[in-house]
Amino acid sequence: MRYVGLRSLFLRIPDPLLALAGRAFQVVEWDRTHRFCGRCGTPTRNKAEERAKECPKCGYVAYPRVSPAMMALVTRGPELLLARSHRFVNGVYSALAGFVEPGETIEDCVRREVREEVGVEVDGITYFASQSWAFPHSLMIAYTAEYAGGDIRLEDAEIADARWFTLDALPPLPPNVSIARRLIDATVARLRG
Repeated sequence: MRYVGLRSLFLRIPDPLLALAGRAFQVVEWDRTHRFCGRCGTPTRNKAEERAKECPKCGYVAYPRVSPAMMALVTRGPELLLARSHRFVNGVYSALAGFVEPGETIEDCVRREVREEVGVEVDGITYFASQSWAFPHSLMIAYTAEYAGGDIRLEDAEIADARWFTLDALPPLPPNVSIARRLIDATVARLRG
């Protein structure tokens, strides 16, 4: 046996086992990073009746963290707006994504992230599905959105390229294990109707 990173298991083990490994990764990372109270610095202990860390000195209770993130696939008629991040494998394009900020609804996050990343306005935001994503502790919530105006302007340092693609000329896409690929495939199938 040997240790391998979680990402290296994509497409190598069945999806249910990968989901279990992702959950284990998140719980172990939470356990490792919450050994001390975030309020007073005292070593924490496991809370007996639930998955939580409790401070024996000040009583503060910390639960495993889940960070909501949105993903949006923007359509303009029969076209998809796909982007490539600097950290993606060369040539791979995907839907836009970003973390929800405090006090923000997910729909507001969709509008803000699309505007910030590519300068486009959207409406018709429709829920698609969600996926637990262990990098580092996210819940990816995927949507489709309809183009409402604007020209592509790359103002976000994360985005290397973004363009409109027709259904018959799609670039390389993320692997099937990601919600991004399921979102793209389902949208393409719906648009081909």
